[in-house]
Amino acid sequence: MKNKGLDALPDILTVMELKEYLGIGREQAYTLVKTEDFPVKKIGRRIIIFKPNLIRWLESNTAS
Repeated sequence: MKNKGLDALPDILTVMELKEYLGIGREQAYTLVKTEDFPVKKIGRRIIIFKPNLIRWLESNTAS
């Protein structure tokens, strides 16, 4: 999934799909989704990321 555009991502991502897309490790991915400003939704123990929220987060957290 790494090096593919955002269009290739599913509408709802798991932490492992996020990890693959960003090219980071498992521990880094879980640290990221646990940060206060990262847009996740928890359903029981499951953590999901909605693609539009991820895009907005990426746009607002990208260094110019």
